[in-house]
Amino acid sequence: MRLRYTDRAKNDLEIAFAWYEQQRRGLGFEFLDCVEAVIETIQQMPQLYTQHHDHIRRALIRRFPFSIFYTVEEKELVVHAIFDNRQDPARWP
Repeated sequence: MRLRYTDRAKNDLEIAFAWYEQQRRGLGFEFLDCVEAVIETIQQMPQLYTQHHDHIRRALIRRFPFSIFYTVEEKELVVHAIFDNRQDPARWP
């Protein structure tokens, strides 16, 4: 299954990576490793995580307070957001 990140998701990832790297060198890469582990699970079992609303699913990232919001299209997995769970839930995608 092909993987595609929206512009918002790419931006979310860049901001989170930079913030964690500021906190401690290497922590941003640990964050990316955790994101990648969840993405791999999603690719293997896209229906594993429950639908949050409409057709958007939500997967929690281990160790970090973030969620991945994604949809399963015909032959594509689309990551819509890497959302910081400490934000107002009204801002969820």
